[in-house]
Amino acid sequence: MSIRIGNAPCSWGVEFANDPRNPDWKTVLKECAGAGYKGIELGPVGFMPEDPAIVADALAENNLELIGGVVFRAFHDPAQWEDVQDGAVRTCKALVAHGAKHLVLIDSISDRRAPTAGRAAEAEQMDAAEWAAYSDRIRTIAKIGAEEYGLTVGIHAHAAGFMDFEPELEKLLDEIDESILKICFDTGHHSYAGFDPVAFMKRHMDRISYMHFKDIDPKIKAAAIANRTGFYDACGQGIFCNLGDGDVDFPAVRQLLVDSGFEGWCTVEQDCDPTLDVSPIDDARANRQYLESIGFN
Repeated sequence: MSIRIGNAPCSWGVEFANDPRNPDWKTVLKECAGAGYKGIELGPVGFMPEDPAIVADALAENNLELIGGVVFRAFHDPAQWEDVQDGAVRTCKALVAHGAKHLVLIDSISDRRAPTAGRAAEAEQMDAAEWAAYSDRIRTIAKIGAEEYGLTVGIHAHAAGFMDFEPELEKLLDEIDESILKICFDTGHHSYAGFDPVAFMKRHMDRISYMHFKDIDPKIKAAAIANRTGFYDACGQGIFCNLGDGDVDFPAVRQLLVDSGFEGWCTVEQDCDPTLDVSPIDDARANRQYLESIGFN
């Protein structure tokens, strides 16, 4: 089995490049390596310097490989299309410069969807025309990444966006050709959405090109659903817990990866709120140790 375990700047609270609460990018690289990882994602483009030579030196210093990068922008909002394109092209260029493979597309959090995170039956839906334009924007960026930059592009469902619940994800997969769009599968967001990650993987393993490992605290999730808690408040309550402490069946996930002959990176993403009293390096180390305990080397 050739599965490698990486981590990402979001595990240090880095969601947006210009957030003044972000830790120093070199600190993130150093702590990621210190916690036992050999690879790291780019984070939001602009968090790390966009001069490839500077980043290459820092990666080498920490014996880290750049795995991929995420375009976490408002695909759902036509007014933000230029911003989506800018983030995508800059991310593609950074990945190619470092020989990274994975471009991950995530529809960012929408004010229309955040209040109903985890509750598919209550969530607002796009009308047919809005969905068609939305799907086409995702297709356009996927095609750029795959055909112009030679990257493996994966769609990533995310709580509180318009690509959140399993039916939306499967509808998009039916509409966009597999040659340009695969799946970056996030175990935690799938659970948060109210669906079974392992069951989804069994149906779609042949299209999953990249994995994000995230876990969900079942008690906090149950309370969030019962109390109709919005996404931001649920994050502040710690819904994203350490791997192995939540409701995702990671031994079953591992077995599916092994049985399917999956090769490549699985990246830990324990989204955290930088305003809370958290220790990202301790969590990163604990997550690495848990994965080792169930057979990930």
